[in-house]
Amino acid sequence: MRRLLAIGCCGLGLAVPAAARAAGGPVSPVVGGAGVSAPGGDVGYVAVASAGGTVLERVRRADGAVRRSVFLRARLGVPGATFNGATTGLSADGRTLVLAPAWRAYPPRPTRLTVIDAARLRVRATIRLAGAFTVDAISPDGRWLYLLRYRAPDDPLHYQVRAFDLRTRTLLAKPVVDPREPDEKMLGIPIARTTGAGGRWVYTLYQRPDKPPFVHALDTSARTARCVDLPSSLSGDAASYGLRLDGPKLAVTNTPGDYVSVDTRTFAVHEERVGIAPPAATAPRPRKRGAGGPPWALGLLVVPALLAGLAALARRRRPAAPVATIERRQHVRD
Repeated sequence: MRRLLAIGCCGLGLAVPAAARAAGGPVSPVVGGAGVSAPGGDVGYVAVASAGGTVLERVRRADGAVRRSVFLRARLGVPGATFNGATTGLSADGRTLVLAPAWRAYPPRPTRLTVIDAARLRVRATIRLAGAFTVDAISPDGRWLYLLRYRAPDDPLHYQVRAFDLRTRTLLAKPVVDPREPDEKMLGIPIARTTGAGGRWVYTLYQRPDKPPFVHALDTSARTARCVDLPSSLSGDAASYGLRLDGPKLAVTNTPGDYVSVDTRTFAVHEERVGIAPPAATAPRPRKRGAGGPPWALGLLVVPALLAGLAALARRRRPAAPVATIERRQHVRD
């Protein structure tokens, strides 16, 4: 299963080629804003731009107070996951945080990801990968990092989901796919995301050109995925849709109106009429004064106009680039 990320570079002023701009490019890292926190966690991590690098802050979610900070000699951000503002990169156990580079051009060659010991706010390693990668998810114990690898420099639709072993510092050769449909090629714009209890399962809602949305269910511990096609009643602009977990039921909501649900045990889809569906919402997070988040609201406004371009670009194929090794670096000042 191959999925698509789009729109993120628009609005950040990044220098990307015309083909990448037409599809929007990958979801951009988030600098400032609410940052990222573990499910149920009481602290979050915010990357703040600073002269010559980035200040990483540990922030208490209850009141936004900065508990600790560290300066990193690189321009980094919290990995963005979807265009409703979801972020990723922090393991559910709260011990491992991965920061992504703030791209000045697309595609980056190479991509350098910074692995942080979140408990001590220390750089654990710098991962160097040949080619363009973005962070998609991380397993609860911080071992498995999931990346989107963009295989063609001029085609942001052609990519693979890859697993990286943070213990052995190894990028697995085989893409992460739905084993029922290993050769299925699908496109989509990441609209919304929610994470199951414990952080193992990550559910992402994607809109596709000329087709109903689908849910990508990623098992971050077992390195596998399920792709769930949603009913045709959800065709059209899905920018207002959201995801909400209610026990074993994953609700795909649209306010007002009906919604469909997915049984997370069997992945069976059910259409339900509820009148006005409860709005999809995440737990409130403190925002730093003057900090800016991702321009996802602007991106969602142009989703319908981009779908035609996505369908055309999806037919293109490019050869993959080799993957390089890893460098260990530590540039931290308390």
